[in-house]
Amino acid sequence: MKTTEIVETPRIKEPTPLQETWYHLKKNKGAMVGLGIISVFILMAIFAPLVAPRDPLIQDVAARMTPMFTDGYAFGTDDLGRDMLSRLIYGARISMTIGVVSVGISLFFGIIIGVTSAYYGGIFDKIVMRLIDIMLAFPYILLTIVIVSILGPSLTNAMVAIGISQIPRYARVVRASVLAEKESDYVLAEKALGAGDFELMFLTILPNCLSPTIVQATLGVGEAILNSAGLSFLGLGAQPPTPEWGLMIASSKQFLTSAWWIVTLPGIAILLAVLGFNLFGDGLRDILDPKMRN
Repeated sequence: MKTTEIVETPRIKEPTPLQETWYHLKKNKGAMVGLGIISVFILMAIFAPLVAPRDPLIQDVAARMTPMFTDGYAFGTDDLGRDMLSRLIYGARISMTIGVVSVGISLFFGIIIGVTSAYYGGIFDKIVMRLIDIMLAFPYILLTIVIVSILGPSLTNAMVAIGISQIPRYARVVRASVLAEKESDYVLAEKALGAGDFELMFLTILPNCLSPTIVQATLGVGEAILNSAGLSFLGLGAQPPTPEWGLMIASSKQFLTSAWWIVTLPGIAILLAVLGFNLFGDGLRDILDPKMRN
């Protein structure tokens, strides 16, 4: 009598959400270009002391306004003889810090406000949303300028002001996602098992609402960099001699016709940084939204 052997087919390992996201991200050319630009600026920011050829604050009056690729200055010098390449590299460190810290402030308070407002609802939700509407009624840059004017012009206060101004945006995004999730079966099951409000809000519901928030945060970093440059240009952000891109443009705008590189190069740096985050954010949105993945 013949015996039949049961051959077990090897199990195919399911990809993790992170692996699946990376798989789709690699096929999005725009997102990969944006990720490449962001990576370059992050590496410049981290290794600025090793990459920068000179100290960005040292002045050499004898070499002031040296043109590009002259006398060992790849990007020339500014009106005080400071090396432009070194200042741009250290400027990347400042701009990346501004973007991350500002968005971190917005995310922290926006998530708390959005989750609690949507979860408890009722009169609490109405009061919170009316306060958010009042903040949104002010133009974003005007609200930022008002906050900086109250706190005083400085790089730290500029980061705080940008972060506070962006809180309503994240609060609304998180609130909308929580409203769509809080009546789901898995949430009701957790509640029936005796889970507390904190566990339900931040451990059960919030992880399933992070996709739109991550996309918004990625786009927000680029916007924060742009707004910080605008504040520095107006004299409300970084103060001299800090090598911040917006401040570099403001302090040398009068040399646009005689030494164009002093003004143009920081502007190009701002353009590339914001473009990188926008491209990467758009790519993430297409990937994390199943309706747009194709």
